[in-house]
Amino acid sequence: MTAKPCPCGATDYAACCGCYHGGAPAPDAAALMRSRYSAYVLKLKTYLLGTWHHTTRPAALDLAADNAKWLGLGLKKHTPESADRATVEFVARYKIGGRAHRLHEISRFVREEGQWLYVDGEFPG
Repeated sequence: MTAKPCPCGATDYAACCGCYHGGAPAPDAAALMRSRYSAYVLKLKTYLLGTWHHTTRPAALDLAADNAKWLGLGLKKHTPESADRATVEFVARYKIGGRAHRLHEISRFVREEGQWLYVDGEFPG
C-alpha cells in the first residue's frame, strides 16, 4: 500500500500533517505552519480555528467559498524567539481561475499550555 502524499510536500500524510490533524500537538511552529497549510488544502475548518490564537481568531471561516487550487508550500525560515514564541516565513503557491498567485507571509506563533497557535502574520515588501 502506497503512502498518501501530504499537501505540505512530505511523502506520507499520515506520518506528517495527518497526525496533527488527528490531535497530536505540533512539536514546533514550523510543523504547525505546515499542518495549517495542509488544513487549508483539505478544508479542515475545525483544525484551522482550533490552532488559531483566541485573540486573533475569526468568528467563522468560509472555506467552501475558497476556490483556490493550492500548488505547494515553501518554508523559507523558522525562527524560534523563545521557548514559547516563533516566526515562520513561508511562500504558498496557488491558482485561482487559471492564474497563479503567491502568498508570502511571516507568521507569528505562540505556545500556550503545550500547544502552538497561529497569532497573525505580515506580508513582507
